[in-house]
Amino acid sequence: MNFSKFQIEKKIIVKQYSVYSMMMKGDVMVTLKQLAKMCNVSPTTVSNVINGKAKASEETKKRIMDMIKETGYKPNFMAKGLRAKKTQMIAIIAEDIAQFSSPPIIESIMDHLERRGYRVTVHNLRLYDRWADTWYDQEKAYHSVLDPVIQDIFSVQVDGVIYLAGHSRIIRCFNDDFPLPAVMCYAFSDSSKIPSVVIDDEKSAFDMVSYLVENGHRRIGFVGGRADNIHTIKRLLGYQRALYENGILFDPKLVHYGDWSREAGYESAKALLPENVTAFFGISDLMAGGIYDFLEEKGLKVGKDISVCGFDNESISAFFRPALTTTSLPLAKIGEISARLLLDKLENINNEEDDDKGREDNNPKVISVPCSMVIRNSVLKI
Repeated sequence: MNFSKFQIEKKIIVKQYSVYSMMMKGDVMVTLKQLAKMCNVSPTTVSNVINGKAKASEETKKRIMDMIKETGYKPNFMAKGLRAKKTQMIAIIAEDIAQFSSPPIIESIMDHLERRGYRVTVHNLRLYDRWADTWYDQEKAYHSVLDPVIQDIFSVQVDGVIYLAGHSRIIRCFNDDFPLPAVMCYAFSDSSKIPSVVIDDEKSAFDMVSYLVENGHRRIGFVGGRADNIHTIKRLLGYQRALYENGILFDPKLVHYGDWSREAGYESAKALLPENVTAFFGISDLMAGGIYDFLEEKGLKVGKDISVCGFDNESISAFFRPALTTTSLPLAKIGEISARLLLDKLENINNEEDDDKGREDNNPKVISVPCSMVIRNSVLKI
């Protein structure tokens, strides 16, 4: 080893020790400049190596990458964003990640965005955990939770926002002059500038009721959720359209509303069975479970004496006996489409003419994603 090379290596060791000492004391997190000093190269060289643009030698690249691994260096995305006016960060605002529909959608959004080089932060409003189902019309309570989150995402300068609802309804959380690109997921936006991605409730209910009719059923009990809920309204429309197209008169006595719970399914079955129904369409799997409970009490065997179908394809539906025929929600697809719509806005993939397709009279653009039927053993042919 010649003297000059020895001096260089000694200098590198001293710099490394200095930074390591600060890290051990918890004083600093290693910065790009410090990393460059430890490797005896310029900050530009380190930046180029990290971003795959370096013309440095393989030895230098290896030394930098080894040092990144040793120090646990993380790029400062905020500083990078301030310089480039883009942080490569997306915020997901979820009404409640405990809702069964939320985790698959969030996972799909994150997967799609991360593969495109974006980082994702998730903000959980915990609305259902805080107030169950009493918060829907409580604007003051809602904004007491939402507004601080909006301030937070502005402070970290995210590039865009996806709002993930717990159930479908018209949501007024972003106005027309909201300064960030945004997408409404699993609900409807009232802003013409914010597209919405929802499940196709009406078509999915139409398919299920048509299947019951094909199996000979004409008196089909409709077990709905809350009467003013968009899911209930659209699934009832699908139910009615399937009856109409098959020449069956709609009978309002065959419709009963509940609150989406298993107990509500039980009470609905109790009210509808005397109407001589041969099949029940429970528009949630939990309510279908309550229908099963009541029929078992009455000594009726599902799939042999009477038919039941559900909606949502929750994991519990496969464990009913017999296993429940139901509708699978396209949750991953909804997440993917929501992510893609936001990326289109951020990366200017769609021009204004494309963005106006499917929108008339300044109505928000809505993409309805079809569900799929899961045929099991709970429906008999008569």
